[in-house]
Amino acid sequence: MREVRPYYLRPRTYQRTIYRRGELFQFDLWQPRREIPVGYGQTRPGFVVVGALGYSRFGAGALIFSKEAPDILWGLWRGLCQVGALPSRLVCDREGALHAGGGRPSDEFAAFAGQLPVGLRILDPGDCEAKGVVERLQGFMETSFEPGRSFVSELDYQDQLDRWFGERANARVHRTLRERPVDRLARERERLRPLPALAPDLDRRLVLRVPPQPYVHFDRNDYSLDPRFVGRRVELRVSQREVIAVALDTGEPVCRHQRRFAGRLALTDPAHQLTLERLRAERYRERRPAGEDVEVRDLSVYDRTAA
Repeated sequence: MREVRPYYLRPRTYQRTIYRRGELFQFDLWQPRREIPVGYGQTRPGFVVVGALGYSRFGAGALIFSKEAPDILWGLWRGLCQVGALPSRLVCDREGALHAGGGRPSDEFAAFAGQLPVGLRILDPGDCEAKGVVERLQGFMETSFEPGRSFVSELDYQDQLDRWFGERANARVHRTLRERPVDRLARERERLRPLPALAPDLDRRLVLRVPPQPYVHFDRNDYSLDPRFVGRRVELRVSQREVIAVALDTGEPVCRHQRRFAGRLALTDPAHQLTLERLRAERYRERRPAGEDVEVRDLSVYDRTAA
């Protein structure tokens, strides 16, 4: 087969790659083998947005729980914040939420790159070797970060991941470079651009009318809304840490919850529950007793009829 295969399958050739300072930041999604504890006795599959600079090999990672564009882009932004600067171009494969087809970025990805601003390079199908820097970093995570660790929550996972990058991945002597990535980053910063003054807006935004049962359903959970706003339109903003709603007509706050990644929960603000009970009590006080509306018959009529 080794003798015949070259006649039918064109062999691929490779060139030696040299990364310029500040030029590329490669990123990819990596899925841990074990599910992540998210509280309430539950676990959930997670993903890590892993990124690395081409020249220095300085890496970073952010835990997310979906492959939707807002989550992936939030993880990418967090990685760039760990670097503390912007490269000239972002490099990724054809992830469904970021790729619109034909090598073109999705609207969300293009808007994200425009706000920074940075260039984009979406690789050809099956060309994962073109982002070998981050691929090798993911392989290192599988053998060095995961084994022997335990986690109590998603925040604990992220904390341990950050410390592993700071104390291990970026502080070791890189086998190919013969230097520590953190030392090369100091030289690469000369060609990197500063981060924008305002962070990109990556929150999910939904407009809805507060239903008679004042709750909103998002990511398998129900979050309470202020019952005083039933029937009014509100804007819901969901970040990685909070669920916030404001009234569209007045800008008044309608809810503010810590986001939970466990599922099948009904999260009720105590203030919303008190307001709901007060409104219910007022409604019952305004209602007249049913006995006042019933006509009372004079029973002496029956006595006279019998006589």
